[in-house]
Amino acid sequence: MATQKHHFSSQINWSGGRNSIGQLNTGTIHSAISVPSSMSGPGEGTNPDEMLLGAASTCYTITLAALLERNSIVIRDFKVQSEGVVDVTDGIFNYESITHHLYLKLGENANAHEMDLARRLAEKAETSCMISKAIKNNVLVSADIHIEK
Repeated sequence: MATQKHHFSSQINWSGGRNSIGQLNTGTIHSAISVPSSMSGPGEGTNPDEMLLGAASTCYTITLAALLERNSIVIRDFKVQSEGVVDVTDGIFNYESITHHLYLKLGENANAHEMDLARRLAEKAETSCMISKAIKNNVLVSADIHIEK
């Protein structure tokens, strides 16, 4: 079996202490970064909490899209709204959970088997996504699945 590796890189320019504002540059992301205002920071640009949530959400979405496509499930509408919860106890920040709220509308002619398969694939996507696997046992990741035709 052939092995293929993909490399990604980022660069951060940062000056100062905790409440400074930096600049993040990756392949396509160019953003100011700082501690969010809800955590007593300047709230400029994005932050690690939003970026982890975005990574988990996009990974779940793309993984599910690939699974649905491979199984020839016709989709009329596909939305994922994700929520991350960070707990702060005694000044210690802990990314507690991520919940993906999936709203999926199948083709008008979808049968019971396709509806069940779509649900099973939505559950599988949450455990198959490489970001979910990377944070497993540290952050509780779940999917709240709503499927209709």
